[in-house]
Amino acid sequence: MSIRKNQLEANKLQKRLRRNVGQAVADYNMIESGDRIMVCLSGGKDSYAMLDILMNLQKNAPIDFELIAVNLDQKQPGFPEAVLPAYLDGLDIEYHILEKDTYSIVTSKIPEGKTYCSLCSRLRRGTLYGFAEQIGATKVALGHHRDDIVETLFLNMFFQGKLKAMPPKLLSDDKKNILIRPLAYCRETDLIALAELKQFPIIPCNLCGSQDGLQRNVVKSMLIGWEREFPGRIDSIFGAIKNISPSQLADVSLFDFTGLQLDRGTLSDSATLEVETHIRALNLS
Repeated sequence: MSIRKNQLEANKLQKRLRRNVGQAVADYNMIESGDRIMVCLSGGKDSYAMLDILMNLQKNAPIDFELIAVNLDQKQPGFPEAVLPAYLDGLDIEYHILEKDTYSIVTSKIPEGKTYCSLCSRLRRGTLYGFAEQIGATKVALGHHRDDIVETLFLNMFFQGKLKAMPPKLLSDDKKNILIRPLAYCRETDLIALAELKQFPIIPCNLCGSQDGLQRNVVKSMLIGWEREFPGRIDSIFGAIKNISPSQLADVSLFDFTGLQLDRGTLSDSATLEVETHIRALNLS
C-alpha cells in the first residue's frame, strides 16, 4: 500500500471516529458548556483513543469544556508507573495519577482460580468517582466502546438473566456522578487501528485481562464468529439496543400487560372493506 493511500486510510479512520464520538455526544447530550470532564485513563487502547478524540473535539467544539485526565495506579506487580506521566507530560492537559493498592485487596478476597474483574472494577469505580467529586468534575468519561456494550448485553442475558447493557450516559447509583461513554458508537477494530496509527504506549492489564477463561472472552469470541459469518450482525444488535419495544417483551414494570383491554368498537374503514369483500366472495362462490 502506497504512502498516499496509507495517509488517506488514516484520515478516513480518524474522521470516522470523530464523527462517531460527535454523534454519540450529541444524541445523549454528553457534554455541555462549562463541563469539567474527568477522563479515566487505564493505559489501554480505548482510553487513549477517548482522550485523543475528546481533545480534538475540544479544539473544534462550539462550546467550552475542560478535560482532566486521571489514572488509578492499583499497584499491580510490574505496573510501569512512568509510562502514563511521560505520555501526558507531552499533552497540554491537566492530569492526576492516583495511587491505591486495590491489588492486594482483590487478591486477598478472591479465591485462587476465580476472576478478579468484578471486585477490581468496584474498587476502581469507588476511588475514581470519589476523586471526581473532589476535583469538581461534572462528568466522568469512560472508555467503553460499541463492542463492550454488546458483549455486556449478552453477559447479562447468559449469566445474570437480565436484559441490560451499558448505557452511553448514566447517573451513578449514589446520584453524585454522571458517567458518559463517548466511544459508544465506535467499533473496537477502529480503535485498534487508531492505537497502531498513533503508537499509544499501551499498558497491559496484569490483574484481570491476563486471566484465561473469562466469561467476557467467551462472549467476545462468539460475537467475532457471528460477525465473520454474518458481517454487520454486531451493528444490528447494537441498533436493537437503541430500538426497544416494551410491549413485545415481558417486563410488567415497563408495560401494563395487566391493564390491556379489548376495543371492539366501530370497525375501521379498511377493516370494514375487508369484511365486505370477504362476504361478496362467499356469495359469488
